[in-house]
Amino acid sequence: MDKILELENVSKWFPVKKGWGKRSYLKAVDSVSFDIKRGETFGLVGESGCGKTTLGRVIVRLYQPTQGKVVFHDKVSSVDLFSLNEKDFQKYRKKIQMIFQDPYSSLNPRLTVLQIVTEGLSSANLSFTEKRRLASQALESVGLRAEYLYRYPHEFSGGQRQRIGIARALVMQPELLICDEPVSALDVSVQAQVINLLISLKEQYNLTYIFIAHDLAVVKYISDRVAVMYLGKVVELSDSRELFNRPLHPYTQALIESVPVADPKMRKLGKIQPIQGEITSPIDPPQACLFASRCPYAMKRCNENVPGLRAVEGSHQVACFLYY
Repeated sequence: MDKILELENVSKWFPVKKGWGKRSYLKAVDSVSFDIKRGETFGLVGESGCGKTTLGRVIVRLYQPTQGKVVFHDKVSSVDLFSLNEKDFQKYRKKIQMIFQDPYSSLNPRLTVLQIVTEGLSSANLSFTEKRRLASQALESVGLRAEYLYRYPHEFSGGQRQRIGIARALVMQPELLICDEPVSALDVSVQAQVINLLISLKEQYNLTYIFIAHDLAVVKYISDRVAVMYLGKVVELSDSRELFNRPLHPYTQALIESVPVADPKMRKLGKIQPIQGEITSPIDPPQACLFASRCPYAMKRCNENVPGLRAVEGSHQVACFLYY
């Protein structure tokens, strides 16, 4: 399968003042490398604050990267998106769109649905009639009627607003969609509808997804491959089925075991264990395994060196000294 995107040592550090003119850095994303295959759904999971949303925003250049390369493979050429100036990047912006987490704050309440959906087409040389046609088509593809074009966001439910957000991305005819926790703010019953809609749209328009989430059940259902992030780094990457059936990194194991289970017998047996220990500060972290302070298998080596991501079996990669 052809690659559509390659990330190479992508980092995003935010400066933090510590007094007396000293400056440190919060390493939200630190030297992340992986590739996305055309037509797949690539899951990106981890605790809140692990850097997955920041990474998504760096890819679409809502944040300027600190370092690294993101190579986008078009059907005819390849280009490092970070090397382009803003003018040259415009033609690639429509090919990589983003669906945001909060359907309430991501839609401008002063604009009609028509204005919201066609906002990205403002630089295109299209007539009003053509823009309205494209907006109607995008709305209908997400299960909303074209007559909603002249309504305002407050007239819709949360699920409908998220569908409008999806339509706004689809109208640009993208090749890659970054879905930033697109169902986390929705009711459980609505979540399933939106997830199934995304799966249907992927097949209909030959889309590729980066699906960012902390809900492991949703990620397992929709993803082909999954990368697990911890404090700005990818600690495990594998096919979805392999990762959930045989997690290798202690953090991934703990993350899966921490998923709430309704069975009270499981809780009484003590099989559901939360992750223990203190989280390492992401501000100027030590040159060591960042999970060592919470890991039950930590060794002396873990506190002295940084484990790199390496292949263990086939495409299964893990950053852990247990497998060196």
